[in-house]
Amino acid sequence: MPTRAPRILGIDEFAFRKGRTYGTVLVDVESSRPVDVLPDRETSTVANWLHEHPGAEIICRDRLMAFTKAIRQAAPDALEVADRWHLLQNLSIAERRPAAGTVTASDGPPDQGQPTPRYPLLNRIRQRHAEVNELAATGMSLNAIGRHLQLDRKTVRRYRNKDLPGLIASAQDRGHGVLDPFIEHVQHRFHAGCTSSMQLYREVLAVGYTGGYDVVDRYVVTIRKGIAVPARSVIARPRDITSWIMRPQES
Repeated sequence: MPTRAPRILGIDEFAFRKGRTYGTVLVDVESSRPVDVLPDRETSTVANWLHEHPGAEIICRDRLMAFTKAIRQAAPDALEVADRWHLLQNLSIAERRPAAGTVTASDGPPDQGQPTPRYPLLNRIRQRHAEVNELAATGMSLNAIGRHLQLDRKTVRRYRNKDLPGLIASAQDRGHGVLDPFIEHVQHRFHAGCTSSMQLYREVLAVGYTGGYDVVDRYVVTIRKGIAVPARSVIARPRDITSWIMRPQES
């Protein structure tokens, strides 16, 4: 066992018995060699290891919230990055999904003081995620948390094991709105001086909008209050990003 962690440390969970018992494997990413194996995937276990083995400058981890908490506690100066496997998995899922909705990266991590009136579902996700992880940090079991919050055990596990941006992204895909393709037009016209919800409604109708007036009006209200969800920026296709990750640097 080394006395110090490798400069680039990989942290990932694995199953001793799938769905029941899990451990943690620690890897020297630069040499692709395992460093240690931990008997579980709890925050305290990983944090203790990091305390006892300082020196990690970059920590490449999966999306388990327990690992994030451990790093913040024991190695706050280390740079956290996502591992390649999870990046490719996310891109593969994105390739199969329709274009995402109106929630952007600014929605996570959450700012509890900034509500999103148009997305009560997202506020509920933030609240449940915080509640589940706070209780899990005290050592409560999944069943106990479920009874306390009146949630199914599988739901509790999902909120404990998945980070907030991932949960928000899932909700974003489910809640794709009919106004989303026209948000940029509405914002441009509003800031150009056209602040009438009815006029903006007529304009987006003329270019293909199929929703109701109330949707446009609610969005205009959020612009006036300064809490509007911004228009989505143009991003590369998932398959293009995948090729960037996988292509050798010299090519």
